[in-house]
Amino acid sequence: MDSAPENRPRPRVGLAYDDRMCQHATPDGERHPENPNRIRAIWRKLEAECIPERCILFNIKEAEDAIIESVHTRKHIQFIRNISSKEFDSRRLRIASKLDSIYFNEGSSKSAYLAAGAVVEATENVAKGDLDSAIAIVRPPGHHAEANKAMGFCLLNNVAIAASYLLNERVCTAELGIRRILIVDWDVHHGNGTQKMFYKDSRVLYFSVHRFDFGSFYPSGGDGSHCMTGEDQGAGYNINVPWEHGQCGDVDYLAVWDHILIPVTETYNPEIILVSAGFDAAMGDPLGGCCLTPYGYSLMLKKLMKFADGKIVLALEGGYNLSSLANSVLACAKTLLEGNPVVGNLEGKPFESTWRVINEVRHELKTYWPVFSFDLPQEIQISKAKPYPFQAGINYSSDSDLEKDHEPSNTLYTLTNGVEDVILPLSKLNVDDGDNGKFTVSGQDRSQPNVQILSETRENPKEVETEICNHFVPWRSSLSKIDVWYGSYGSNMYRARFLCYIEGGKVEGMSEPSLGARDKSSPKDVKWKSVPHRLFFARSHSNAWGDGGAAFLNPESSTNDKTYMRCYRITLEQFNDVLIQENLNYKSFESPLVDSHDMEFLVKNRSICVESIKGGWYSNVLYLGELDGIPILTMTCPASDFEKYRRGELPACAPAKGYENIILKGLVEGEQLPLQQAIAYLKDAAANKL
Repeated sequence: MDSAPENRPRPRVGLAYDDRMCQHATPDGERHPENPNRIRAIWRKLEAECIPERCILFNIKEAEDAIIESVHTRKHIQFIRNISSKEFDSRRLRIASKLDSIYFNEGSSKSAYLAAGAVVEATENVAKGDLDSAIAIVRPPGHHAEANKAMGFCLLNNVAIAASYLLNERVCTAELGIRRILIVDWDVHHGNGTQKMFYKDSRVLYFSVHRFDFGSFYPSGGDGSHCMTGEDQGAGYNINVPWEHGQCGDVDYLAVWDHILIPVTETYNPEIILVSAGFDAAMGDPLGGCCLTPYGYSLMLKKLMKFADGKIVLALEGGYNLSSLANSVLACAKTLLEGNPVVGNLEGKPFESTWRVINEVRHELKTYWPVFSFDLPQEIQISKAKPYPFQAGINYSSDSDLEKDHEPSNTLYTLTNGVEDVILPLSKLNVDDGDNGKFTVSGQDRSQPNVQILSETRENPKEVETEICNHFVPWRSSLSKIDVWYGSYGSNMYRARFLCYIEGGKVEGMSEPSLGARDKSSPKDVKWKSVPHRLFFARSHSNAWGDGGAAFLNPESSTNDKTYMRCYRITLEQFNDVLIQENLNYKSFESPLVDSHDMEFLVKNRSICVESIKGGWYSNVLYLGELDGIPILTMTCPASDFEKYRRGELPACAPAKGYENIILKGLVEGEQLPLQQAIAYLKDAAANKL
């Protein structure tokens, strides 16, 4: 039986807040989601509930450069230290405009140093045992900041600085002996900066659950993929749980807690837990599009409190709806103070995609964590809940990456029922100072888009989530019943490389992982053939392979040309996923790029340029006849691009060495050519003028 409340020792919960961090604001007074009212709203809410009176408050001092230097470069430290000085008055705005979602003013330096200092002080006091736990209400946030780069509203990486301080400071290490730190990042955006700082370090287990949308959600790219598991000594100590879409709520997050985070935490046995506590996954947040409630945050925190003797530090990251932000922080404060979650209810089941992601993460990590070696019981995974479909943004990647100096487009995309899903460059979104979470884009006022609009007519937010989940685009089901041969002539001739497009991941030589198809079934058959088209290499750089050209086919055939092709028998649904990955860095799209009607056109006209991916390197789909009565499809550049390559208006370039080696492996593996002949075949393709 629990002891009576009056007999329980009162938890010593630290609370760090300093209004001087409000000095960081937009230089021209323009409204912005990351604004001083964020922490003021939290503080007002806590004061109204008498929370500060129950906590231990402490004075905040700026972090020392020597401590910050453990994760940031000296150049970056000097930059952040000096950016607010008069020396930069005339250049500050221009410098900020060249960074990713960053602004500066005369108070930015002090605010950043105070935020880092507050998290370091809170962490040190908890590690020493002077406090049981702590909450650092700080801004600017930190988890996007990389060693030498400010981005995503973040100037200094507050949590990473604090973690590194515990691990590396001689005095602190000798006194405390901290060797195992768990960082839990529940901000809706992936903490790219924190991940990179500890990617090779087993002393920090970094766990992030975030909206990913197959690489299209900020900060975009493959860093947030479940395939990114750490390297060297840190292999297995980086865990990403990437949501496929928005609208994830309490039951989805708690399923991840129960089947990924809690089992691995029990094994890892951390000595302290630092939480990158962003609250932009909360219902009503204008940037997140998810549905966590204060009760959900409270439960997640409570489940963590049984580890590390309850030594937990929450450091504020995101959260841009002032009402949901303040209420969520309040729920966490009460949980730390009272030892129990706030009152609430869990309703509904996790999305179907939630179980898919959980299983993918467990499978990826089972080599490092035996606790993931067994399969989850099928009965707990029964769910037909699906999100409302949305159209994601364009972001080029893979062999079809644009040149280094080309910026991907970022726009707002509209759902079919008029409700909009927010996938915006963070710097373009302005949030007003009230609690209503409204935002403006390019000067136009738009009501907060996600579930909050619908919830005005619903007493129970879960009713809204259920209503949204009942909508689903059926095209995948129909195209999964149609087989095609995908003809590969570049790196995909190497089977392991092609399977990256199906299963996700990367092979040797690749700098970024592929995101994988929705249907991860292996090809039903593999065959080889040659086609009368010219193989050539063009462009000069791709994110996947670095400097060098990528393989293309001349869209027009010629009896004088011969290209070897490995054909994989896959579904038309999978072909759509491969096509989108070859052209863009996402695969959440409302309509198929190539459907059964397009197949009729292809057979008749031999090619089709896919308008919705116009501008992608491989937006031209070719029909190359049949094998066993099944159509053969491949993808290459549009005829107009080929003419530009021929005229020298677009660059032609020999392939990168790593890329060439993978193509050679494919040819040799498939027993099409001996190695020396394969080398000559590729050199001929790279050397001959178009």
